Amino acid sequence: MPRRGCYYTAPFSDLKRVLYLKISGIQKASEPRIIPRPSHNVSRADISKSALKVLYRLNKAGYQAFLVGGCVRDALLGLHPKDFDVATNAHPDEVRALFSNCRLIGRRFRLAHVRFGREVIEVATFRGAAAPADGNGNGNGFDSDVAHDEQGRILRDNVYGTVEEDVWRRDFTCNALYYNIADFSIWDYVGGMDDIRARRLVLIGDPVKRLREDPVRMLRAVRFAAKLDFTIDHAAALAIAETRTLLRNVPPARLFDEFLKMFQLGHAQRTFELLRAHRLFELLFPETAEHLDRDENFLRFVERALASTDERVAHGQAVTPMFLIGVFLWAPVTRFAEELREQGQVSDVESLAVAAREITLMQQSRIALPRRFTAPMCDMLAMQPRFEVRRGRRALGFLEHRRFRAAYDFMMLRAEVGEVDRETADFWTAVQTQNQEQRLQTFELSAAKKRRRRKPRRRRSAGQA
Repeated sequence: MPRRGCYYTAPFSDLKRVLYLKISGIQKASEPRIIPRPSHNVSRADISKSALKVLYRLNKAGYQAFLVGGCVRDALLGLHPKDFDVATNAHPDEVRALFSNCRLIGRRFRLAHVRFGREVIEVATFRGAAAPADGNGNGNGFDSDVAHDEQGRILRDNVYGTVEEDVWRRDFTCNALYYNIADFSIWDYVGGMDDIRARRLVLIGDPVKRLREDPVRMLRAVRFAAKLDFTIDHAAALAIAETRTLLRNVPPARLFDEFLKMFQLGHAQRTFELLRAHRLFELLFPETAEHLDRDENFLRFVERALASTDERVAHGQAVTPMFLIGVFLWAPVTRFAEELREQGQVSDVESLAVAAREITLMQQSRIALPRRFTAPMCDMLAMQPRFEVRRGRRALGFLEHRRFRAAYDFMMLRAEVGEVDRETADFWTAVQTQNQEQRLQTFELSAAKKRRRRKPRRRRSAGQA
């Protein structure tokens, strides 16, 4: 039979356990409000077959098995969940023993990934309370697998617990609803059902403490509010204002992951508005924020690009981070390029290329931008002056450049806010639909004459010399 109850990577005595919970400020949850199947709208038809297989096998083996998080929230809102997370009292090694297609990942907290083809179901063991940091940035001495930094951010956290404790480790009440596969009910410990009905985003526990534990929760609050059309709770908004500078302590690579989630999933424009309202955008793109505050035309340019990105996502078209990064950095890059031209003899294209590289390097200290995105982005920005040349073979050859389409889309956005004249935009739009003969006329070129190949001279033999 599987083990039941709390599991810890280091054993606690009962007395230490009680002290641990009190010091952490986390109370054991009271009995949950259980919403039976007839009283909610989450159906197994909303759940992927792979997730159901995991839930049923865990339950059959004698473990508790719940769907938890965004998938339950989205199903309740009538959306279509795509990612399914499972919470259980089974230890990671016990999960792996049940599934041959499972591997364990994670250092901060061990997780089991059960793979079904391209779909991965994440299975997490219920988490226990994390000890507060001491002066050395470690736990309180009760568990060696818990560590914090000096601001309170959790660095390592391998403490296992019960579902009653796990709920207090979730971030928002709307993400702390547990769908029980045993009887298809929903367990609600923190009033998440009421907050979903009120479309309200509420942090669980002390808001300041929860944001100190993980400052990225500020960005998650903005992302969920934008995606779900929720209002951020007043206490959470005040806590964001108090702790927002802690985002500077978050690793840049992790912030890039959040950037993708915020701006590539169809709610970029609203996310941008909320980031600026809560003064978080300036911590992610400081140079951009400075220009937004003083250049209304640049603000309109950014807003139009974000709206265009959302439109593409809504129509199932591909979007790339490269384009939006270029949009955000455009004003700082053009300003720096102007300074370079004032300092010496340098062309428009060259100054933009140099400026794009330098501004990108400065931005890397906040958000880690992979080279596979920054290299084409720099090309796209540096190519903008080439649209001003509309005659000659070099202009004709510009159409064949591998970055032409991205640079063209960028130029068209600039034209929408009056940065490029309409005649130029119409020219490059029309020329893309022309055949080769028409293009030669448009670029004021005559048809190339075929050169007559000369026969090679016969080489004289030595006797003829």
